[in-house]
Amino acid sequence: MAESTSIPDARRWNTNIHYHRLLADAVGEARTVLDVGCGEGMLSRLLRQQIPHVTGIDLHEPSITLARAQPPHDITYLHADFMTHPFPPASFDAIVSVATLHHLTPAAALTRMAELLTPGGTLALLGLARPTFPRDLPWEALSALAYTPHRFKPRWDHPSPIIWPPPQTYSEMRALSRRTLPGSRYRRRLYWRYSLTWTKPAP
Repeated sequence: MAESTSIPDARRWNTNIHYHRLLADAVGEARTVLDVGCGEGMLSRLLRQQIPHVTGIDLHEPSITLARAQPPHDITYLHADFMTHPFPPASFDAIVSVATLHHLTPAAALTRMAELLTPGGTLALLGLARPTFPRDLPWEALSALAYTPHRFKPRWDHPSPIIWPPPQTYSEMRALSRRTLPGSRYRRRLYWRYSLTWTKPAP
């Protein structure tokens, strides 16, 4: 446990952490935020710098234990299943998630996230998917080129479980996001990622 918490957040880097600020900026006006698949809490801690009420939820108990051991201690960390935990509808002004959607059934998880958002609330997530060739070859090449200088950096490895390769392709996730969350914004990102943002319509 000490090994996983001994590196300060500011000195950590990997291809998920690279996009933490993007998600934090997307939900910056919220007062309540849920971090789905929070792991050991790095994004939750960043969000707490700007959002008064932060909740993180994860099924991986060792990661939740690590999260609770680190300040600030006013973040609520739940060792629970996001899909079944009894949150009331419209509980959060914002929901974020990093590299978690491919661990779940994506359509069901996106629908649940939409249910838990307040009207006007924001969903911002970073996801992983599989490329299809030759369509995704330019993005794969660009990501490999952009990653080259980072190969010489110390890389922080998170303690959470990994699923690789992701079950869904980028094309499937783009189509799914449009069907499930009309008006959402799907974008391919460097470092083998995509982002998805959506604002829940007001009644």
